[in-house]
Amino acid sequence: MTKTILIATDYSLESLNILKKVLREKDASEDQNQYNILLVTGYDMGDSIRDLLFNTKSTIFNKLRPQEFCEAFGIIKNKYPHLINKIMCDIFTGSFQRTFNNYVKAENIEEAYYSPSIKSKGDGKFDLIPYLKKCKDLKCHEISVELQERLPEKGRLAEIFAEA
Repeated sequence: MTKTILIATDYSLESLNILKKVLREKDASEDQNQYNILLVTGYDMGDSIRDLLFNTKSTIFNKLRPQEFCEAFGIIKNKYPHLINKIMCDIFTGSFQRTFNNYVKAENIEEAYYSPSIKSKGDGKFDLIPYLKKCKDLKCHEISVELQERLPEKGRLAEIFAEA
C-alpha cells in the first residue's frame, strides 16, 4: 500500500535528519507500506506582478535548494528502496489554513513530520509548523533533531552519513 507523508523542511542538509529518522523507524518496525514523500517548505511569492508571472517552481527551487540537498536525498532514497516509492520537493505558497488543508487533501497526505529546531526563514521561506499543527486531517509528529555543531564536514554531503 502506498501512503503519502509530508516532511517540513528548509532544504538544508540538517532537515534531512527528519527524513532519516522517519525511515529508520519505519524500517525498524518492518513497515510493509511504500511512501510518497513530499519535502515541503512554505514560500511567500510576494506581491510583485513580475515575480508572480515569471517565477516557476524550478526557478524558486534553484534559489532555495542547494545541489547537496538533492544528492543527499538521493542517497537516502537508495538506502531505503523498499520504503520509498518516490521523493518530491514542493513549496506551499498559500497564506491561509484553509488553503493548506486543501493542499493536504489534494496530495492525499496522511502523516506529517517536523522538527521545531528546523526553522524555514529567509529567502522568502516561512515556517509550516503552525499550519501542520492546526490541520485536523493530518497525523502530525514532532521529531527531535539535534543540530551537531562540531561536525568536521558541516554543511557538506558527509552530514548525511553522520548518525543523528
